[in-house]
Order: sequence, then structure tokens, then C-alpha cells
Amino acid sequence: MAAFILVVVGAINWGLVALLGLNLVDAVLGSMPQLAQLVYILVGASGVYLLTTHMGDCKACGK
Repeated sequence: MAAFILVVVGAINWGLVALLGLNLVDAVLGSMPQLAQLVYILVGASGVYLLTTHMGDCKACGK
């Protein structure tokens, strides 16, 4: 569940960057660049995790 939430946060952030030029992660955590970088790392790791475990969770792609 945590991986899914982080991927959704990442997707919304990228959408806001593309549409409005607003990086929400930097806006919220701009004064703490190490924490912002950790968020980006966690979002990326969550994406990889969901990609590798997708087949077992997806009703359309699964067995």
C-alpha cells in the first residue's frame, strides 16, 4: 500500500510539473533537500517494486 501511495504522489507531482511548472515535493520540502531526495528515491523504488510485483496483483494480467 505504501508503494502505491508513493507512486501516486510521484505521478501527481510529475503532472503538476508538466501542467503548471509546480514541483510539489520541492515546494513542500524545499528547505530540506536531503528529505526531498529521499522522497524521490522512495518514489522510484516504489515504481520498480510495483513493476516487478504487478503480475501477481493485477486481475487483468494475472493468472
